[in-house]
Amino acid sequence: MLPSKKDLIHHYRSMLRIRRVEEVLANRYPEGEMRCPMHLCIGQEAIAVGVCSALTKTDTVFSNHRAHGHYLAKGGSLDRMVAEIYCRSTGCCGGRGGSMHLIDPAAGFAGSTPIVGGTIPLAVGSALAVKMKGLNQVVVAFFGDGAFEAGVVHESFNFAALKKLPLIFVCENNGYSVYSNLDERQPQRPITPIPKSHGWEVYSGDGNDIQAVVDISFEAVSRVRQDKGPQFLEFETYRWLEHCGPNDDDHLNYRPAQELKEWKEKCPIKRTQKQLLDEGLISEIELVSIQETIESEIHKAFEFARSSPAPTPDTLFHFSNIEDIKCVPS
Repeated sequence: MLPSKKDLIHHYRSMLRIRRVEEVLANRYPEGEMRCPMHLCIGQEAIAVGVCSALTKTDTVFSNHRAHGHYLAKGGSLDRMVAEIYCRSTGCCGGRGGSMHLIDPAAGFAGSTPIVGGTIPLAVGSALAVKMKGLNQVVVAFFGDGAFEAGVVHESFNFAALKKLPLIFVCENNGYSVYSNLDERQPQRPITPIPKSHGWEVYSGDGNDIQAVVDISFEAVSRVRQDKGPQFLEFETYRWLEHCGPNDDDHLNYRPAQELKEWKEKCPIKRTQKQLLDEGLISEIELVSIQETIESEIHKAFEFARSSPAPTPDTLFHFSNIEDIKCVPS
């Protein structure tokens, strides 16, 4: 599918917005005002943007500990996300969850947790509810290659296939679980034959090529809406920073020399920007305008978060929007 000028610019802007939000988070983290662990997806933005571009507002997304990109790409509130990371009462979890517990039912973002593979069975349950209610909705579960080492993931694969659920599994394969390379954790075999053995449609693609991600995602969503059962998407990508935190950890030497440099040369944002310029779809002035608009939005979000009050003890067990938290948006 050839991208329109409007679509490609939108994808570029969305990826750049996620990148700049996380870069500002990384820069401000040492100030000590964000009192929660934080896992950044810098380098992996194309997958979140590409997959979510194929979804509607009422489709449901489940995420993992590296959730910022998924949350923003699905339409979550930047103000409430930053406030949550600052542990303020205006955060999307009332300031009680932090970076790894984001939720926005209005945007179809059902939640994220730090438990590896933990949201996959939740996504299966949500997809089962969708099917039982006869709704025309798609459920997506994002996870990393490390989730394949969790038993519940394989149980979920089996059940999803058995019930032919409207579910898309998206594996963001960045090759690492904390400091351990994929080759040190799993047998010498590709990941895709595992879901394929369940009879699913399986797709693999370059997770740093936004158009490849978009094309694969639209095809998978189309098949789910045609009641063709669960789909499995694997996208190869790479995280630039440390597993948990705002810093560069290449000095620890757990990644081969030059590997990070080679992946940075495949930056999805730079690749898309180059395409836009080479094809005459955007001007340098328009690029600057996009960047300035994003910077202004980010500045306002951080001001909103820092000026918001902390949650008070009397609201510890109270969540005013509890009735709105549903795995399946109405």
